[in-house]
Amino acid sequence: MVAFAIPATWLWYRGHTSLAQPLGLILVALGTAGLLWCVRDFYVSGKGTLAPWAPPERLVIVGLYRYGRNPMYVSVASVLIGWSISFASVGLFVYTLAVAIAFHLRVVLSEEPWLARTHGSEWKQYVTRVRRWF
Repeated sequence: MVAFAIPATWLWYRGHTSLAQPLGLILVALGTAGLLWCVRDFYVSGKGTLAPWAPPERLVIVGLYRYGRNPMYVSVASVLIGWSISFASVGLFVYTLAVAIAFHLRVVLSEEPWLARTHGSEWKQYVTRVRRWF
């Protein structure tokens, strides 16, 4: 929804149907690939999904999670920046900033405290090795 349905609806509604900068689609493709990779790792390594009612049972520290603790959010932000560049949409760029701020607040105020409670020492060790974003 956040990375595809809302931007597509925004672009259609605002009449941004002409591709302004095709190179932005590289970010869309890379972000989409990263997102799919993370969803796979949640399922295979974490034994869960990205759905709140079925989160991973185990801490996911493989794949892109070796380089940043939140690659799924980084991937979504990359997709959104790619759409903004591709269609030269200032509105989508502002939306991207709002989404990125919301992601940061969610991570700091909700997800990280929950992960610390749920995974204890494994989480503490992971935090010392891997940065929050990059």
